[in-house]
Amino acid sequence: MPRDVPVGNRRLLVCFDRDYVLRDLYYPHVGQENHVGGGRCRMGCWTEDGFAWIGPEWRPDLAYQEGTMVTRVTLEHPDLAVRLVCRDAVDFHEDVYLREIAVENRADREREIRLLFVQDLNISGNNVGDSAYLDPASGGLIHYKGDRYFLANGLAGRSGPVQYAVGVKELSGREGTFRDAEDGVLSGNAAAQGSVDSVLALHLRLAAGGRGTAYYWLVAGPDRDSVQRTDARVRRRGPDSLLRRTADYWSAWARKETPPMEGLPETVRKLYLRSLLVVATQVDADGGILAANDTDVMQFNRDTYSYVWPRDGALVAHALDLAGYPVPARAFYAWAARRLTRDGYFLHKYNPDGTPASSWHPWVRDGEPRLPIQEDETGLVLWALWHHFVLYREIEFIKPLYRPVIKAAADFMRTFRDPATGLPAPSYDLWEERWGIFSFTTAAVFAGLTAAARFCSVFGETDRAETYGRAASEIREAAARHLFRADEKRFCRGLIPDRAGTPVPDLTPDASLWGLFALGLFPAHDPRVASTMDHLRKALWVETDVGGMARYAGDAYHRVREDLPGNPWFVCTLWYADYLIERARSPADLAPARAILEWVADHALPSGVLAEQLDPRTGRALSVSPLTWSHAALVATVQRLVRRNRGMTTCPACGSPGRGFSLDTEERG
Repeated sequence: MPRDVPVGNRRLLVCFDRDYVLRDLYYPHVGQENHVGGGRCRMGCWTEDGFAWIGPEWRPDLAYQEGTMVTRVTLEHPDLAVRLVCRDAVDFHEDVYLREIAVENRADREREIRLLFVQDLNISGNNVGDSAYLDPASGGLIHYKGDRYFLANGLAGRSGPVQYAVGVKELSGREGTFRDAEDGVLSGNAAAQGSVDSVLALHLRLAAGGRGTAYYWLVAGPDRDSVQRTDARVRRRGPDSLLRRTADYWSAWARKETPPMEGLPETVRKLYLRSLLVVATQVDADGGILAANDTDVMQFNRDTYSYVWPRDGALVAHALDLAGYPVPARAFYAWAARRLTRDGYFLHKYNPDGTPASSWHPWVRDGEPRLPIQEDETGLVLWALWHHFVLYREIEFIKPLYRPVIKAAADFMRTFRDPATGLPAPSYDLWEERWGIFSFTTAAVFAGLTAAARFCSVFGETDRAETYGRAASEIREAAARHLFRADEKRFCRGLIPDRAGTPVPDLTPDASLWGLFALGLFPAHDPRVASTMDHLRKALWVETDVGGMARYAGDAYHRVREDLPGNPWFVCTLWYADYLIERARSPADLAPARAILEWVADHALPSGVLAEQLDPRTGRALSVSPLTWSHAALVATVQRLVRRNRGMTTCPACGSPGRGFSLDTEERG
């Protein structure tokens, strides 16, 4: 189930599903240590007319306050005659999740309305050895294990929690303490250990048609004193003031650099801002950029996307750079620099704290040692770092990275070559599914070596710049010789070694051939690129009412129809828009790319969140949501279009042509 409205502050991340149930809570790293994973922290509503947990029968409308990272969720129950309007946020400074609940009594008589909040935590990712108790100092409930503490509290008017209960869950047939809430009366049990949950209740007495407001919050910290101090600050300042300041902060952040988007539909403009904010929720305070945080994907392979792939991180950081947000991008480059091995390459993926993450890539293949890497990741980090420097000219930031990162990675890529073809040596493809020599990897390595050559020129090492530049040229020539198939009039996906080790062309249409022009290996107007992209459009466009571009022909991941090449992916569809933008020669030529951006906006969730892929029959979100890469691709494509349009238009005042921007130049846009 998609995570429709994530909120966070780069240390504490909270994610809700479409039923407005809190399903993921990460702390102290975004994407690492999910303290709810598998549980359901939900809210219930009791009146004398009945009780209901918040869920689909409330017809939840999940959205954000425009331009902020504060939600606006409306809920109405057909039988309870109650309407709720909620605002959720993680304070931008304090590690505290807050919820405001505006309650309307729609009955024709005065009633007491009780709001009940469940803390269903599995601290540090498991339900073994947790403790929970009523904290007399704050009046709230504390859950803890080791150095992970959570304090739940609330206010209704001037009153704190009226009732509470702590108990055991998932043991000896007991579902959990949340069942104690359904009659509106809690047991008052004050402590439990093991696998535990808890409930607290806030009471409001409202006249017929009356309104009232309640607040709930959950504080995270390393010990009891820290969560008690933060809780005291929330009560002293008022949770409403923290919600206001958080909305103001993110509104200012999102509008820091607003590109000229005249000619784009309002839906695309709004999605651009929302995408920046969603990306911000997936960036960890230490610099790691998470691919996605949605634990429902564990049902597919018992693992998640809550990792940092250097590839995804580089592409997201590059989008942030283009959008005018160098600080989080710079933090990622610094994070990545600390991960590079002594031999100059990145491993498959990492945990947010920088430790190597789970991987299915073996260190031995066909009885021989093999590096379990995707070499495109190494090249892309250097490529993105160079464009960061082009845009911001921060030579002091680059200096400490020059020798241990830029030159080390370039030396690896220069020598990690296939002797028979001169192309990069075999590694795993960007989709992590196959071993061989791939066009996308080739383009990424070319881009990385080119970036290194340019850095060496900046630092005055002319000989080394020539060495890296020569290696890049050799790879470009080898790509033209071995990866372009003249008989097919297109580039192949790659070369796959057969049993004898002979490289065999893989002619599967694959959207990642975008990298041929996007990473500068060949220009978009090259006839070989044009024929390749035209073939991809015919082979991979999903011919249903949903539309969009599939990842590659025969993609089985979450596949729902055998007669289609695969499901439409937002990233792959936006890649085709990038090609249309690069090929445009007049503002009118940009219309098809604008149509694709509008398609993306039309298929976002109501909250503005983008999934990884869509069901080609219904347009429903599939796989993880939000996918950081999807949002970053939207940001980058909008930036491409805006800059391309600027380069093709003239100033109405002086008649001078606008200055464009190309990813293959060293000029500012």
